[in-house]
Amino acid sequence: MTAETAGGAAALQRSVGISPVPGALPLQLGQADLQLLPERGVWWSQQSVLFIADTHFGKEATFRSRSIPIPDQTADDLARLSVLLQQTAARRLVILGDLIHSRSGRSSHVFAQVADWRAQHAALEITLVRGNHDQSAGDPPADWRIDCVDDPTDEQGLLLRHVPMADQTPALAGHLHPVIVLTGPARDSLRLKCFLQQQQTLVLPAFSSFVDGRKLRTTAADRIFAIAEGEVFEVS
Repeated sequence: MTAETAGGAAALQRSVGISPVPGALPLQLGQADLQLLPERGVWWSQQSVLFIADTHFGKEATFRSRSIPIPDQTADDLARLSVLLQQTAARRLVILGDLIHSRSGRSSHVFAQVADWRAQHAALEITLVRGNHDQSAGDPPADWRIDCVDDPTDEQGLLLRHVPMADQTPALAGHLHPVIVLTGPARDSLRLKCFLQQQQTLVLPAFSSFVDGRKLRTTAADRIFAIAEGEVFEVS
């Protein structure tokens, strides 16, 4: 991000009355003034709602159930989520699908970790918009205290989905795990997680540390917001 771009982003944040999160990039989607966060979330300060997508809790346990020794990253992901909640002071968290990876990932260890984390954020309201993995993995345990709703659901003029669709209404979605590959003149490349805006839909990167993501086909009309070195910046 250039100094001019950063200055313009800060000016926009001041003009709409948003308290900036470090490294965040402001984006207006419909009537909603959002911030794209470097820790792969979206902050809507006027509604005090933090959005994330694709946590895939238990994915590592799914691999271990097949004798593939993958270290658990649930604690690290929950710690990152706690930082976001502290930075934003959000009253509500909305997860845009794929909370639990699979039925074989419903391990007692993962469940206990998330339950302990939930107890530390007892006042927080949490909503899950069910995704394709949730349909097969099942709803979360009762002690996580998460309200589960079907895709799509409306949130003050924003349509909340898991799988993005060609909506004419401003929408937030997940599912695609978008990344962008930047290339340099020396044939070097850099693979970065990103937010992807296609028409009125903003697709969030996967929050899970154990989801690599995939490069998507885009058009000239799409907007890509990459994440690097603790900042979100638009790729032209």
